[in-house]
Amino acid sequence: MNQKKIDTPIATATKLDIDKPGSSVDQKLYRGMIGSLLYLTASRLDIVFSVGLCARFQDNLKESHLTVVKRILRYLKGTTDLCLWYSKGSSFNLVGYVDADYASFLMDRKSTSDCGATDKLIADIFTKALSRENFERNMLELGMIKITQ
Repeated sequence: MNQKKIDTPIATATKLDIDKPGSSVDQKLYRGMIGSLLYLTASRLDIVFSVGLCARFQDNLKESHLTVVKRILRYLKGTTDLCLWYSKGSSFNLVGYVDADYASFLMDRKSTSDCGATDKLIADIFTKALSRENFERNMLELGMIKITQ
C-alpha cells in the first residue's frame, strides 16, 4: 500500500473529543497500539504530544481516535531515519516550559498547570499540534536529525 508521506504526527486541525456518535473500535487493539507508542516516546520525542492526546481516549474508543493513531504510525513509518543526536562534549541545558492551551481540550477544558502560554518555544512539540515549519524547527532544536545510510 503506497500512501502519502506524513510530515507531522498529528494535523494542526485535529481536535479529539469523546465522539459519542462515532463507530466503536476494539479496545484491546487500540490499547496495544497506544502502549507501543508510549514505549517509543522515550526515544521519539516528536510523538509525545500526539500519543499523549490519543492515550486520553482508552475508555470509549471510536473510529476517529483510531484514525489519529494510524496517522502517527504512518508518520513513524516515513521517519525511520530520525534519531536524537547529542554530540560529545556539547553543553546540554534542560529547560522546562508549559503551554496552558487547555481551552482547546474539548472534554473538560481543565488546566493541568498554572503557567502562561508559550510562543514558538521548543516545548511546543510536546504540547500542541504544530505546522510543518514549526515542527521541523523544534525537532532540530531538540537535537533530532536524519541519519543517512
